[in-house]
Amino acid sequence: MTLSTSSLPQNAVATGPAGRAMAQPMDAGLLEGLQEHLGLERKASAAYWAMALWFAERELRGFAAHLMQESRGEQHHAGLVADYLIARGQTVDLGALPAPGQQWSDAEAVLADAFRLEADVTTSLQLLYSMAERAGDVRSTVFLDPLIQGQIAAENEAAHLLGRVRFGRLEAASMLLIDGELTAAQQPAAALA
Repeated sequence: MTLSTSSLPQNAVATGPAGRAMAQPMDAGLLEGLQEHLGLERKASAAYWAMALWFAERELRGFAAHLMQESRGEQHHAGLVADYLIARGQTVDLGALPAPGQQWSDAEAVLADAFRLEADVTTSLQLLYSMAERAGDVRSTVFLDPLIQGQIAAENEAAHLLGRVRFGRLEAASMLLIDGELTAAQQPAAALA
């Protein structure tokens, strides 16, 4: 049995807005949601960079390196969403980004913002997944599955780091100990680069 993928003539291929071949049209609401999520990932990258700078200014290089790595990770996630949109024949919309906040009262406030940021990204991905399911867009649910799994792990890591800082109640010795652990965790990653 042969399934027809379009109502176009036999030699024609459906195309997206930029003229790229497209196997399945994308639901308008899902497309808008993916574009918004792309912006959220870019905002998260900028926010993490601001957080990294805050720690660097206070001589906590381990925290700064960890948060800079998170910034790069969010930029990578934005790239994955952009690549997916292109693969689906869509045009990527890179809107303007607002400047991230850079003022916090202490390290706990910074890490609380980081946790909330991760929770917001998780929620966004879960909403996209629901939209894709409602639209019957299996391609999108397959794309989103590993992103959601990774995002839940990132949310867990942010909660853990926030919990450790809260447990130490911002005492210098505990902050330096955690900073040293974060620095040590960066060493293998730097060696691979």
